[in-house]
Amino acid sequence: MAHGFAGTKDCGLDSFGSRLADAGLDVVAFDYRGFGASEGEPRQIISPPAQIADYRAALAATAALPGVDPDRLVLWGVSMSGGTVLDVAAGRADVAAVISLTPLVTALANEKPPAHREGAPGDANRTAGSTASLLALAARDKLAARTGRRRVMAPVVGQPGETALINFPGTYDDYVSIAGPTWRNEVNASIALDALANRPNRAAGKVTCPALFQIADHDRCVPVHAAVKAGVKAGALIRHYPCDHFDVYPGKRWHQHIIDHQVAFLTKVLRPQVPAPL
Repeated sequence: MAHGFAGTKDCGLDSFGSRLADAGLDVVAFDYRGFGASEGEPRQIISPPAQIADYRAALAATAALPGVDPDRLVLWGVSMSGGTVLDVAAGRADVAAVISLTPLVTALANEKPPAHREGAPGDANRTAGSTASLLALAARDKLAARTGRRRVMAPVVGQPGETALINFPGTYDDYVSIAGPTWRNEVNASIALDALANRPNRAAGKVTCPALFQIADHDRCVPVHAAVKAGVKAGALIRHYPCDHFDVYPGKRWHQHIIDHQVAFLTKVLRPQVPAPL
């Protein structure tokens, strides 16, 4: 179990994990390198390839734990990690199920249907000035990474009009409301550019195990249409919720429904198969 874009495991994952554990699963939640409780320098650097490698390493460590069936692993991801689990699960025979919650499967705006393009609430609040400032920071960070200098950081989330990776109305308060003690409101600015090449939707068709996609239909942080298409490619059970991206976390109306559906899905998928009588 891993959190999403710049998230740490103390940002609301315990509510999901404890309920899954109560249902009989062994749950291992982890932070990506450089985030939260994990080691790694420099800190707060989002690298999609590195996070895929970290998730694979976490699976290998989990499979080696006493009492864990190494051929029945479950991948759980939310937001950016909801896409990462598709890359990790693709082509693997030891993965029994995938849960992808409010998944970010592509950052490309043209993956959105027309109703979510220019003129949508989020687009209206990313001003030309804040976008230009973010891209300038991203370019400086790219140069810093190539020359071994100190990385240039940008806020993960900010108020409308502020320079931040996410600055839609209400998202600052939403993110801060789930933030744990290890969370920091900064990441490498270059992720604003690198995210454009991160397209786990391309791996969706290679996921051969049962999958559950949980879509927030009013999600302003990820392209909803692309997430649905990825779910169809993966042959997933797709559930829809009339809410926004952060409405799936503890204290929100849809949180309990979402966990109930995860437990029901995994209970069905992981139930021991009884051979039919001869």
